[in-house]
Amino acid sequence: MTHIDAGTEVDPGHPLPAPVGKGGLTAAEVAERVARGQVNDIPVRSSRSTVEIVRANVFTRFNAIIGVLWLIMLVVAPIQDSLFGFVILANTGIGIVQEWRAKKTLDSLAVIGEARPTVRRDGAPAEVSTSEIVLDDLMEIGPGDKAVVDGVCVEADGLEIDESLLTGEADPVVKRPGDQILSGSFVVAGGGAFQATKVGREAYAAQLAEEASRFTLVHSELRSGISTILKYVTWMMIPAALGLVATQLFVKNTDLDDSIARTVGGIVPMVPEGLVLLTSVAFAIGVIRLGRKQCLVQELPAIEGLARVDTVCLDKTGTLTEGGMDVTELRPLNGSDEAYVRTVLGALGESDPRPNASLQAIIDACPEAEGWRCTESLPFSSARKYSGATLSESDGESGTWLLGAPDVLLAPDDPALAETERLNEQGLRVLLLARAAHELDAPDVAAGARPTALVVLEQRLRPDAADTLRYFAEQNVSAKVISGDNAVSVGAVAAKLGLAGSTVDARQLPHDQDGMADALDAGTVFGRVTPQQKRDMVGALQSHGHTVAMTGDGVNDVLALKDADIGVSMGSGSEATRAVAQIVLLNNSFATLPSVVAEGRRVIGNITRVATLFLVKTVYSVLLAVLVVCWQVEYPFLPRHLTLLSTLTIGVPAFFLALAPNKERARPQFVRRVMRYSIPGGVVAAAATFLTYLIARHHYTGEGALDAETSAATLTLFLISMWVLAIIARPYTWWRIALVASMGLGFVLVLAVPWLQEFFALKLVGQTMPWIAVGISVGAAAALEVTWKWVDRRFPA
Repeated sequence: MTHIDAGTEVDPGHPLPAPVGKGGLTAAEVAERVARGQVNDIPVRSSRSTVEIVRANVFTRFNAIIGVLWLIMLVVAPIQDSLFGFVILANTGIGIVQEWRAKKTLDSLAVIGEARPTVRRDGAPAEVSTSEIVLDDLMEIGPGDKAVVDGVCVEADGLEIDESLLTGEADPVVKRPGDQILSGSFVVAGGGAFQATKVGREAYAAQLAEEASRFTLVHSELRSGISTILKYVTWMMIPAALGLVATQLFVKNTDLDDSIARTVGGIVPMVPEGLVLLTSVAFAIGVIRLGRKQCLVQELPAIEGLARVDTVCLDKTGTLTEGGMDVTELRPLNGSDEAYVRTVLGALGESDPRPNASLQAIIDACPEAEGWRCTESLPFSSARKYSGATLSESDGESGTWLLGAPDVLLAPDDPALAETERLNEQGLRVLLLARAAHELDAPDVAAGARPTALVVLEQRLRPDAADTLRYFAEQNVSAKVISGDNAVSVGAVAAKLGLAGSTVDARQLPHDQDGMADALDAGTVFGRVTPQQKRDMVGALQSHGHTVAMTGDGVNDVLALKDADIGVSMGSGSEATRAVAQIVLLNNSFATLPSVVAEGRRVIGNITRVATLFLVKTVYSVLLAVLVVCWQVEYPFLPRHLTLLSTLTIGVPAFFLALAPNKERARPQFVRRVMRYSIPGGVVAAAATFLTYLIARHHYTGEGALDAETSAATLTLFLISMWVLAIIARPYTWWRIALVASMGLGFVLVLAVPWLQEFFALKLVGQTMPWIAVGISVGAAAALEVTWKWVDRRFPA
């Protein structure tokens, strides 16, 4: 708080830079600094660059393995045994294109949601992008604005800045002319201006701003789980592949080229190369889908994170209600004159250059106070719940006025509180205008204030809020309304939206974390919550094992948004909230959240589903290699056979299943849930296939016996893989049935068309062995059903 007509005294501990004048830089001075490179040139990106996308999709461990094997096969075997390499090229290309599309979507949305700081140039304020700020720019800041460069304060009007994102200190710091302002901090009350002293990469928190809005592919349970699986797969592959090489090249004295082809045929299917790709594609398509709904996903795993949320903390103002308000009634108290009260309110409105929604409604309803002058001001703070000003009236008389929460400014036994309570019960917001008995800079300025009038405001409910709350209730996601407003008023708003549950005054909440968590589990609506309490509440819920999302748009929500598992900000919210949130709703519509939840559930549920397909193949490939080594026989398959099986039973169906609707609630322990199906499925498939192969080796003799044995083993493996696909595709819909049936018809087509038989080296010889293969497959399918049902009972998800 400062005297407005006071000079700007400089703190000798923080000397000002060379002054540029109150009008800021001139156009010539700006051009001169741009030419010298003194520009805030940090590339704040919302996505990976195109080069990084290509590198991440092409240069992978498994692509390197497959690439080497592909080159070998191009030399020693027919082109049909090299098909797996072309499939990898196609898959990698799809991954690059999809992520590039997601990048374009994110980049365009980031431009829409980008904050534009206000600078003074040539004597006039102007909005510029953060990258256009130059050294010595004079920047204006107010509530909710974030400092994007370092600087020194040159003007302050009750300026309070929160530096918690930099220092961890939760209490706001009062700034005066000469004080340092660091990038990454944000204004919680008052306003002012500061001169930029460090821009670009020299700024204290330059990396903070960049990381806050960077598109990432990390810190995801899904992706880390897949990485864990791939690590173990690599360790299994090495000994199995070495044993296979030794058996095929040295133990069996077969043709060198054929031995190499069968060795490669055993190694390639061990690599679940499509799983990582499919996860990236599923996430990228999710970003594109949400982008069409004006939802900016600043961190990719946020899609997954919100799907795992079981508790959503909602800030009432701006989330359940629209930002605007209307003054519906003015109730003078203690015989006050209504016309005089309106004049006072008009003068208070003029005293604040950046009014909040409540004060803006008052400005719209009350006329300008001609002849009145504000000599001292106290900006509104969500911590103290009131603002104030010392006003010089037109007749020269001076008075100090406060405007804020009645239950904070009034004594507990004041009769005006009873009237306030009745209005709050109707869902109306009530502010008290009071004349202070002390100077504005007194620490107890609110003590003994004389009530003058009640200002009744009506908040506009968001038309989509009720439906969104109903959606969360249906999805077993608990909604907690957390607001700084009066608890009764907030409870009435929640009741209008159909949100049932008890209402609690946060001032009565226990201070210990465990006690607070119990109270939060029991209650639904919480009023009179301070910014620090919002943060404590998020921590308390998390301590009880809840995955918490926090929505908000004001500076009082920043700390809680930062600590929540998922922070969701409105596009019209303060710059500080947009910087720390993982998801920004650019259309300011709370109704977009169900789409984000649904998208996350679709991605997690479907990737869990298709991961089983990929890993069953990895398990049976490793086991088949081990069995071949132990029995010292030729590997039963050529690469072309496994390419065909992988395409029909994994590749094509996995792509469609990964993009299908899925409303199943996300559950933890991804690795455990996938492997409990993959291991028994792979064991059954490997055992049945190898049994068919051994029987075929005794059944067929003479020239062409190996090809006949391979065809019988391929038939068994295909039928079992199809049954795995049929189980994974449940519950059935028309398109899922059509998908499974078309894959089966594709294999029949290969067996029926002569040139395809020759191309894939597949020809069923005689009738006895093919029917034995079918019989073994039926037995294996029954074993799969029994085993997976036993797993469900023995190891529930």
